[in-house]
Amino acid sequence: METPFVFGKFAVDQNFTNRDSERARLSGNFSGLVNTVLISPRRWGKSSLVQRSALEAMSAYKDLHFCFLDAFNIRTEEQFYLALASEVLKISASKFEVIIENAKRLMGEFLPKLSFSPGNQDELSLSLDWKEVKKHPDAILDMAETVATEKGWKIVICIDEFQNIATFENQLAFQKKLRSHWQKHQHVSYCLYGSKRHMLMDVFTSVSMPFYKFGDILFLEKINRDCWIPFICSRFEDTQKHISENNAGLISDLAECHPYYVQQLAQQSWLRTTSLCSEEIIREAHEGIVSQLSLLFQSKTEELSTPQINFLKALLDGVEKFSSKSIIDDYRLGSSANVSRIKKALENKEIIDIMAGNILVLDPMYKNWLTTRYFIKN
Repeated sequence: METPFVFGKFAVDQNFTNRDSERARLSGNFSGLVNTVLISPRRWGKSSLVQRSALEAMSAYKDLHFCFLDAFNIRTEEQFYLALASEVLKISASKFEVIIENAKRLMGEFLPKLSFSPGNQDELSLSLDWKEVKKHPDAILDMAETVATEKGWKIVICIDEFQNIATFENQLAFQKKLRSHWQKHQHVSYCLYGSKRHMLMDVFTSVSMPFYKFGDILFLEKINRDCWIPFICSRFEDTQKHISENNAGLISDLAECHPYYVQQLAQQSWLRTTSLCSEEIIREAHEGIVSQLSLLFQSKTEELSTPQINFLKALLDGVEKFSSKSIIDDYRLGSSANVSRIKKALENKEIIDIMAGNILVLDPMYKNWLTTRYFIKN
């Protein structure tokens, strides 16, 4: 029997839960070609939300088309242009012979070379004369607008992990170049999203940055506990297994409503269940996940400095005012200035997030491991 819970890949169809208001907002932005910036920590379901909203928008508007680009492994301008051009070419036609003709027509000056995996158009390999691209990348940056205008389409370009452009050489000049082209497009809009909230905030909310006020900014929150409970119960029932609302709530609580971990813990609990899922089964599944991740958590912790570990200990002890001299002394944090550096370092490592002054440990399983294993042992 196929598991009714999905994590680590896109959640679609019945595996997708809630996000009704976010989906409506995104779908409206897509159909209206409103640029959108979507921000949330890693594994909170951004990509699934964008994919689901795109499908809904495309079903309602037949002239609407999407390009999806993952910038996670993109580290240079050259790689960005190649990836962008490749994705636009893929949607420009359904036959590879026409795609080749489009490449020659739209990018002939860059001497494009294309190859495909047999029978798989998605496996497209593109190479360009980088010296020529570097001189005038306008054709690539405007390619989607050209295709959309020629075909009478609307195109939405969705770029995941967009914050990686902030690591490019001459990144400010590159951002200015993107903004100067993209803001002029009439038939193309952009959905830009990523998981490093502080980096995206710098890119999109700083008045000194080129992408300031580029589009509608949406901060994604965790799915509410009250939404998880009926979803978990229904997915159990769909497979002739059962779980009470209280125990579905326990799954949500142990995972702190973290979308990835709620799905994982629900799946592990479901796999252990013959007929009725009990609290004992859920806690056993939770312990199994934490144990499975222990080596990873140990390695992550060993990379931290002693003051950073001490800060996490204070945070998990319930400390809120880290500027207090007694707290700084008791937890050996050094100084108020050092506390600020510690926060920044842990934020950069995506261990904590700071929202409206509240400090959150992003990974609930890591938080549990620190509390129940690491700090007790040490």
